[in-house]
Amino acid sequence: MTAKIKTVAIAAGVGIALLASVSAEAQQVRLMTGPQGGSWYPLGGAIANIVEKAGIRMQVLPGAGIANVKAVQAGKADFGFGNSISTVDGVAGRPPFDAKAENVCNVATLYPQYFQIVANADSGINSLADVKGKAIAVQPKGNTAEFISQQALQVYGLKYDDASRVSYVSYTDAVSLMKDNNAQLFTLGTTVPASAIMDLASARDIKLISVGDDKFAEMRALNPGYTKLTIKAGSYPKQDKDVQAVGYATHVIARCDLDEKVVYEVTKGLAESNADLTSIVRVMKDTTLKVMAEDIGVPLHKGAAKYYKEKGAM
Repeated sequence: MTAKIKTVAIAAGVGIALLASVSAEAQQVRLMTGPQGGSWYPLGGAIANIVEKAGIRMQVLPGAGIANVKAVQAGKADFGFGNSISTVDGVAGRPPFDAKAENVCNVATLYPQYFQIVANADSGINSLADVKGKAIAVQPKGNTAEFISQQALQVYGLKYDDASRVSYVSYTDAVSLMKDNNAQLFTLGTTVPASAIMDLASARDIKLISVGDDKFAEMRALNPGYTKLTIKAGSYPKQDKDVQAVGYATHVIARCDLDEKVVYEVTKGLAESNADLTSIVRVMKDTTLKVMAEDIGVPLHKGAAKYYKEKGAM
């Protein structure tokens, strides 16, 4: 083999190797989910198993609604779970975001989330107006429910400084604080029933705090993405009345510049494996293709749009 031919062969080999490397890298993606104790983390694991069949290796990482939008925008994650209200704020560049999230696209709307307010039954708290002077537990900064907690207190004319103590902790730690009465009220955003609340209810009597129509209207004025949901009586032990809650939607986001084929396959996996996902989040039994494809005010990724159009969902 001449030196020239040998050089060409080596160059070709290097080129093939680089292409293979790029191809392999394109199939390795990162999905940011949520804190342990919520529904997002196990749901992320199920999605990773589903898309593995399509040759996509998905690394599942803990996260939070607001933090996930920031991570996808910064390229630190490829996919993430988001909450419709905070993602819309991110795309628009409204607080708590410092700039517009221009590389964040919607993939699929999955199910409704409930902002749940739980108090110990003997706390004397019957509404958020009673929080003044009480110890409360919220999620760490970067969680959508933590930001909603601030807005919920705001419409009652309160802020964190009005509480005797605010603990920014995980669901698990919040439950421990409540069990020991080191916190009298706990807020979280997840599905119903929430495993964290069920854990707390197994140890002591609790009450769910409702958000009245007037206060809900004030919250809608802060963010039009809020919806009114009802936590049905009997959802939790000794809950004998319906409780009105603030709601929003959980959805999957992706980098807008992420490979269209990868997003197409992930969307297809979500749509065609609903039974597997419903085993983790029961409310997903009502998640149709129309629900997945609905416009929530976040640009739809081209890969997702291609799948929905093929299936006649849009």
